[in-house]
Amino acid sequence: MKRILSALTLGAGLGAAVLTGTVAPAAAEGLKVGFLATLSGPPAVLGQHMRDGFLLGVKQANGRLGGIETEVIVVDDELKPDGAITKVQGLLERDKVDIMAGVVFSNVMMAVYKPIIQSETIFIGANAGPSPIAGRGCSPYFFSTSYQNDQNHEVMGRYASQKGYGKVVVMAPNYQAGKDAVAGFKRHYSGTVVQEIYTKLGQLDFSAELARIADEQPDALFTFMPGGMGVNLVKQYSQAGLKDLIPFLSTFTVDETTLPATKDMAVGLYSGAEWASDIDNEANARFVRAFEAEYGYPPSLYAAQGYDAARLIDGAVSMAGGVQDKKSLLSALAAAPFESVRGDFRFNNNQFPIQDFYLVEAVKRAEGKYVTQLVEKVFDDVGDAYAGSCRMK
Repeated sequence: MKRILSALTLGAGLGAAVLTGTVAPAAAEGLKVGFLATLSGPPAVLGQHMRDGFLLGVKQANGRLGGIETEVIVVDDELKPDGAITKVQGLLERDKVDIMAGVVFSNVMMAVYKPIIQSETIFIGANAGPSPIAGRGCSPYFFSTSYQNDQNHEVMGRYASQKGYGKVVVMAPNYQAGKDAVAGFKRHYSGTVVQEIYTKLGQLDFSAELARIADEQPDALFTFMPGGMGVNLVKQYSQAGLKDLIPFLSTFTVDETTLPATKDMAVGLYSGAEWASDIDNEANARFVRAFEAEYGYPPSLYAAQGYDAARLIDGAVSMAGGVQDKKSLLSALAAAPFESVRGDFRFNNNQFPIQDFYLVEAVKRAEGKYVTQLVEKVFDDVGDAYAGSCRMK
């Protein structure tokens, strides 16, 4: 007997759950998606947003992506790369999923990418975009509905240069995405990085690092601290009295996943992003309305990326006429046959998006909810720096 759960009952603490679109007998051809996300511990909110966005896309297709009865198996990777490999093997070998999707953190992505690709299973990344898989490690079986890791950080490098910040301290966790963050920022920053500070992934006390920043007295701080790390950093930065002294520039630190906890302490802080709730197109307006009605909280870029992943699968399966002809399905995916919440969206040769990027600001809406909104477009229709190294095999 199938376990049938609605999108609303898939709690963040679940290790694995199943969403099916109907209780009717399965059609001759079904679609089974394995969705891997971090759904426990301080970063769980990131995986929750990404999962909820994906499940909203499935629900809007009446549980039938591409017109085929769809089963989504949601698995918590617990931010443990070794454990994630074991769980992926179960999805591939026991559950025999047709498509893998999701993945929040780059250390998990780097662990599971190879076994998924080597199995020739189609993989739709909905967040993590580490540089090795965008360049020489690219694969015809991998598509991203998010970004390559460096790109949102490049926004802040360009912005810091435009503001004339001559010396900057950069701070990020010591793992692949943190290194990509610093590389991205520096690629478009024309000033001097006076200190590079790398913290432990999951670190929550930044008192020592804030003392170093205060002593350095830079023109600005640039930081990448997702999830609970970002919440604590923003609070401690404000409490230390640094918010009004040293401009706080960030990525994946001040957004709809952290603002419910940081609230007014984050209002006015800038970030780089490829999506915001006020991007002016009808697909985005429909998504934001539907998401808030379904889940009761404002979506973040993680939710938008998850939603686009479901919409991409829906459009491609419909175009290919099913999932049995993998060559046709890969060609359909590459055509990006869906209306993205970001507006302009197409795949580069490495199957990462070519898209716009923005400076966004944390604000408090009239009804009291905290969100990010557009300030200005910084990059128009750009691909990532690693696409030129991609040679599809």
